[in-house]
Amino acid sequence: MGMGVVPVELLPHLRRARDLADRQFAEPLDLDALASAAGVSKYHFLRCFAAEYGETPMQYVGRRRIERAADLLRATNLTVTEVCHLVGFSSLGSFSTRFTELIGMSPSAYQQTQTGPRIPGCYVFMLGLTSAIPEKPDAAGKA
Repeated sequence: MGMGVVPVELLPHLRRARDLADRQFAEPLDLDALASAAGVSKYHFLRCFAAEYGETPMQYVGRRRIERAADLLRATNLTVTEVCHLVGFSSLGSFSTRFTELIGMSPSAYQQTQTGPRIPGCYVFMLGLTSAIPEKPDAAGKA
């Protein structure tokens, strides 16, 4: 079964919450904030989001944070600790654990494998995350 579990009229609301997570992943987002963006009760939201996207809202936010952290570690000279806080993690330990789970190596090991010009951290702080660092194009964007 899988597909079509979520009522079709709820899909735009789920997308609105997902867009919020995409834009504001570095903010202290929680389930309440995302559910209110979707305009539905938190438990209904949690179930529907997971059914539609295959992960819970907070797993989604966490993954977006790690993807962005990888962009920052690749493109800037920021430290792992600066990147950790910039993408919205409050604990370096949980950041490193989650990064390693998703990327397959620690943030510092990942940073050492990246070569190429680096954007100075001061620009990132001045311009903000979104304008200073382009996202790495995903597989869909390459075609």
